[in-house]
Parts: sequence; C-alpha cells; structure tokens
Amino acid sequence: MTLTDTIQNPRPATSPQELPQIVVALLKGVIYQEDNTALWNSLLNLQAHVRDYVAVLGLELTLDEAEGYAFLRSQPAGDEEQASAMPRLVARRQLSYPVSLLLALLRKKLAEFDAGGGETRLILSRDEVVELIRIFLPAGSNEVKLINQVDATLNKIAELGFVRRLRGEKQMIEVRRIIKAFVDAQWLADFDRRLDDYRQLTTQPTEEHDG
Repeated sequence: MTLTDTIQNPRPATSPQELPQIVVALLKGVIYQEDNTALWNSLLNLQAHVRDYVAVLGLELTLDEAEGYAFLRSQPAGDEEQASAMPRLVARRQLSYPVSLLLALLRKKLAEFDAGGGETRLILSRDEVVELIRIFLPAGSNEVKLINQVDATLNKIAELGFVRRLRGEKQMIEVRRIIKAFVDAQWLADFDRRLDDYRQLTTQPTEEHDG
C-alpha cells in the first residue's frame, strides 16, 4: 500500500461479510463510536450497504458521524394501507409525563452546554437533575418522594439510552448526545410553551402531593 492509498483511504478495509454483524447490532439498539470503535468504523465503510439492507425491512439508518452514534428508525409510511401491511420492527414507545419532562429539560441543558463551548461531555449530578425538575412541582413537595421519582425517571431514560450512569459514581450521569436526534431544534423552538403546559399539569388541583 502506498502513501497515496493511505491518505485516500484512511479507514481500514471492511468486508461485506461484516454486514450482518452491523445490522444485528443496530437492531439491538444504538451503536456508539466510543463504545466500539471497530464496529463503528465498519459501519462507516458499509453504511450504503446497511441502508439498502435495512430498507427492505422498512427501516432507515440515522447516522451522525460528528456526534458518533447511529440507530435505526421506521421509514415514514407512504399510505395507511402500506403502513398496516409492513410489520413494525422498531416499536414506538409512549413516554410518561415525568420522562417527557426530564428529556426536555436535559435537551435544553445540553443546548446551553454546547453554546458555552469547551467540554464535549455533559455530566450532571442527581442533585442537579432534582433542581432542574423542582420548579415544575408545587411548593412543599415531599423531598424524599421527589428524589425517588427522579431516580426512577433517570433509570427509565437510561434504559432508553439517553443518559448513562457513570461507573463508580452512582449519583452522576452523562447526557448522551443522541438525545439531539429525538428532541430536535424545532421542538426546542417551542420549548417555552411546552414547559408552560407542563407547569399546568403539575399544579392541577386534582393531583395530590405529600407535604
């Protein structure tokens, strides 16, 4: 291999035989560059093949090379009849109010973090997360109940892949940048109105809170 070949082909050669391994990994969940560099490089080299392969299954590849993540999502349905005929391999999940609220707050926090420049990883303590959500709850809400609710919500969001708890630091989380793909700029543009709706939900007189 010449120096010219190395410059023009900076990534190692990838065999099409690796395609099934890549697709299986995507069907299981998100592929992160930082978690598996070899698999990530294979995906980058074979992404055209991957797109063609998953399209047959009614899926499309979402890949952000700059942020270092990739995942599969269902293709937009062309019509209702076609949509009903095609089985859904990637299930839609109905998010609860606490999960939706915390996802919104974490996404806004990430936008503010990115605007400040500097570090690329947004790390938050559980106490910081509690403070983010506290303003949406009635004054006098039970502190222990609030912390337990935040922990449960963080666990759910971690299962969805939007945050991860740091190894050896149970009370610290990292906000994973894939959250940007699900809570986009258009969603954030309407953020203030959404938060007003959330405040109204949390202060409805029908809700009971321990004081």
